[in-house]
Amino acid sequence: MPAYHSAYNDVPTEEVATIASLSILPFRSKIRGPAPPPLANPPPEAEGLDIIDEALDLFRPNSLFRNFEIKGGADRLLIYFILFISQCLSIIAGSRVPLSQAEAIKQLSTTAVDQFHLPGDAGFPLNNLYAAPANRMEADQLRAYLVQARQEIATRLIERVYVNGQPSKFWLAFTKRKFMGKTL
Repeated sequence: MPAYHSAYNDVPTEEVATIASLSILPFRSKIRGPAPPPLANPPPEAEGLDIIDEALDLFRPNSLFRNFEIKGGADRLLIYFILFISQCLSIIAGSRVPLSQAEAIKQLSTTAVDQFHLPGDAGFPLNNLYAAPANRMEADQLRAYLVQARQEIATRLIERVYVNGQPSKFWLAFTKRKFMGKTL
């Protein structure tokens, strides 16, 4: 059975900007940042879903795969988001005492804005799959976009993981899995 790919791979390249081989796709967010406006013609498979919803929906089935064939820039973005979701779940599960929902929001919000490696940096785990940003301005744009996306992922993940104030075991069970054998 093959891994699930992003529906946004089919979006024409003239509609989506690309930095460091990552597609800069729009998403709904209340957080200010450089995310582009919604696409004029979203793919029919992704109707009503943005790339973050898609990453959250595909996290559990895709985390079972060690190999992933990349079909476009949206898949590269999906890989990054899945690795970040895995990092967030490890933070929630790694606590000796289960984190309350408020504590988890604080922890994940801090993690979302903490310093992180970009493609091309020495500490980035998937440098062989990503190109480095062409210049400093592109690197700053990519960092700002990823910070906004990471904050939005953390917010939406908390809403899905916490049921009745407790983390769901059906989400935390995936902390032992490493998508493609990698971590951020």
